[in-house]
Amino acid sequence: MHIYGTKTRRTSIVATDFLKRNDKMAALLPTAMRMASLQSDCARALPPMFGNCDVLSFEDARLVLAVPSSAVAAKLKQQLPKLQGALQQRGWHIDEIKLKVQVTRSIPQVVHTHQLILPGTARSAFEALGDALPKTKANATLIAAVKAMAARQR
Repeated sequence: MHIYGTKTRRTSIVATDFLKRNDKMAALLPTAMRMASLQSDCARALPPMFGNCDVLSFEDARLVLAVPSSAVAAKLKQQLPKLQGALQQRGWHIDEIKLKVQVTRSIPQVVHTHQLILPGTARSAFEALGDALPKTKANATLIAAVKAMAARQR
C-alpha cells in the first residue's frame, strides 16, 4: 500500500503503520487510502502531461484538482468529461470537477552521484584489455571506451 506524496515505499509503510497504531490518527487512514485511490485513478485516466495534478478534495460528489498553472488548467478543462466518465466507470460518483491553480515553488531534484574508483589491478586489466582487443571497425568504439575509462581512473 502506497500513500500518494511519499517518495519511497518504505516511507509510505511507516506512515500507514503510524496511522494504524495511533488511536486518534486511525480514523484518518480510511480517508487517506480513499484519497490515494482517487489520485491513482485520476492519474490512470489522464494523459501523462497532467502528471502534476493532485486531488485536493472530494466531498459531496465534487472533486477539486490542484493544477500547477493556468495553461495546464486550460488544457485539462477539455479533458474533464473524459476524466469524469473514466472515474465513474471505476465506481466514483462525481457530479462536478473543479480546478484550482496551485502555483508551487520549484524545488530542484537532488541528484546523488557516486564516482566509481577502480583499484590499480582493475585499471591495469582495462588498459590491457584495450590493448588486447582485435583492432577492427566493430571494436573501435569499444576499444576507445575501455581506454578512456582506464585513462579517467589514472
